[in-house]
Amino acid sequence: MEIAYIQTPIGIAELKGDENGLASVSVLDKNKPIGTIPGILESAAKQFQEYFEGTRTEFDLKLNPEGTDFQKKVWEALQEIPFGKTISYLDLSKQLGDVKAIRAVASANGKNPLWIVVPCHRVIGTNGDLTGYAGGLHRKKWLLEHESPVKQTALF
Repeated sequence: MEIAYIQTPIGIAELKGDENGLASVSVLDKNKPIGTIPGILESAAKQFQEYFEGTRTEFDLKLNPEGTDFQKKVWEALQEIPFGKTISYLDLSKQLGDVKAIRAVASANGKNPLWIVVPCHRVIGTNGDLTGYAGGLHRKKWLLEHESPVKQTALF
């Protein structure tokens, strides 16, 4: 498994993957030295740079996350949420065919190992609240604002 660290506006991102695909992406709360990017991760690093520059709205990467069949089903559904849009946990569980599975869906969402690429940040509470995000709500807020088609400037 190869590892690359890249600088992003929300922290240092750690990308892990091999010839089978990108296995995980996480944003670290601590500094890591940015070094050479292994060849197998160059495309992922470039696509992340484009995403944060605002020129990429979809990732085109081979993915290889580890998880249960149910988790993978949820992660596949997350990839259907369009850039700049959100969905509630309740609506996501309905989309997956079982409204009673909302807690399991939320748990699988929280265990998503491919932050941003599999956009778990686009799932919000039914009332519109920014509930739960493994990377911290400040990052979820930043990502949703970054993807918003309406760019709001600070008034004060």
